[in-house]
Amino acid sequence: MAMEFEDFEPIFCEPKVEFSAQTSSPLPQFLLHAYAPVSSPLVIHATDFHSETWEAHLSVSRLEDIRDITGIGGSWSEFFDYFITSIKSADLKLVLERNSDFDGVSHEKARLVAQKSKGMPVISIPLTKLADSAAREAMSNLSLRLFNAFKSIKNSLKEEQERNAQLTKLIAAEKEKSESIQQLEQRQKFQKISVLEKADVSTNGLQNSPEKQATRDTGSTKVKNRVVPAHRRAKVRGAQLCDDDDS
Repeated sequence: MAMEFEDFEPIFCEPKVEFSAQTSSPLPQFLLHAYAPVSSPLVIHATDFHSETWEAHLSVSRLEDIRDITGIGGSWSEFFDYFITSIKSADLKLVLERNSDFDGVSHEKARLVAQKSKGMPVISIPLTKLADSAAREAMSNLSLRLFNAFKSIKNSLKEEQERNAQLTKLIAAEKEKSESIQQLEQRQKFQKISVLEKADVSTNGLQNSPEKQATRDTGSTKVKNRVVPAHRRAKVRGAQLCDDDDS
């Protein structure tokens, strides 16, 4: 149970205000603050910053009572998650009750009514009205904690903006580097093509030059006028007469 309260993030919200009975009085606006100080597991303050400030101290045993009343089963962590989600719900209600007895004395009561969603168990938390120094202290504490929460969010936003700026610079540098590499590769490719084209032109020019052509013509003439070797010449034609006496 202690872990849930140690990691508890303060809650700031504006509950919907309702009167338990019909009245012509305008609905006031309240700001709710739920937090977990060291001295108590959970404290809830609701104030209009004028004449009405309400409070609830919820110890572990009190939360267990709420759990039994609402009939929420499961583990403690599951119940606590349901409780916090209900407090954060957009349908959170602050119900104000104002009754007068026979002596004309006015009695005021207030309670928070919360549920995770329609059809889910309803949590009802009675509140105690604060006055004088206790009310001022609660309003001062709420204002200071609200400012600290705002400052924390502002600092987090600033850090996020700085990280985004650094990331943007890094992306721009990588993009510029990539473009430079592509341009270098294109220049090297064009240079290679240019060298090959020059080499091809040079080769063709040598082959078609007058000196080369004369060399080919001279070789061809020599082949045509070549003298046949003596051993391949035809022998002297004619018949050889034989002497009968010799035979």
